[in-house]
Amino acid sequence: TVLQSRRDYTLGEALRTPVFWVMLLMFTCTVTGGLMAVAQLGVIAQDLGVKNFQVNLYFFAMAALPFALMLDRIMNGISRPLFGFVSDRIGREKTMFIAFAMEGIGIVALGYFGSNPWAFVILSGVVFLAWGEVYSLFSATAADTFGSKHIGKIYGVLYCAKGFAALFVPVGNLIMQATGTWATVLYTVAIMDLIAAALAIAVLRPMLKRHHAENDARLPNPALAHA
Repeated sequence: TVLQSRRDYTLGEALRTPVFWVMLLMFTCTVTGGLMAVAQLGVIAQDLGVKNFQVNLYFFAMAALPFALMLDRIMNGISRPLFGFVSDRIGREKTMFIAFAMEGIGIVALGYFGSNPWAFVILSGVVFLAWGEVYSLFSATAADTFGSKHIGKIYGVLYCAKGFAALFVPVGNLIMQATGTWATVLYTVAIMDLIAAALAIAVLRPMLKRHHAENDARLPNPALAHA
């Protein structure tokens, strides 16, 4: 069941709630992995030794990197309506847990098995499938939590998480140069995803329940108002 606010928060009111900052932290953690993959997939493929390997299907052959990029775009597009549909059925926080854990596990598997061209293509697709949903899930959760009247401004500030996450991309380059491999970067980003997955269930879910319960307690009961 998706709980929705009966009250419309202003931007200032939303910024004063702890739940906003938990969502911002989770958004930053989860979007980092996808941005890293978008910016550095070619370099990662080269580091794993699969950039120019041919992936052969029955009807065509393509180098692993362009094949992965093509599949990634498709999976990224599918993820938004798919996870949006799922979240409407089982709830935002459970869907976040599934998607974020999938992204984290996919990134670990990419670092471990990515030297195989087929594994590189498939696992990068899994990562992009699990990453693309962040934009639909967080916007929907923000609207559920803070109402729809001021959601443009509220989600606009929440979307700054993408800017914060972008700062990690050059940090990833520095780590790669220091260690000589992308494995450390991939595992670090995966840990961030798994932390966000745990936060979705252990912190965000009970926090949202309290948030909605407190709102309901403050607002007049419609049944009593019409009695």
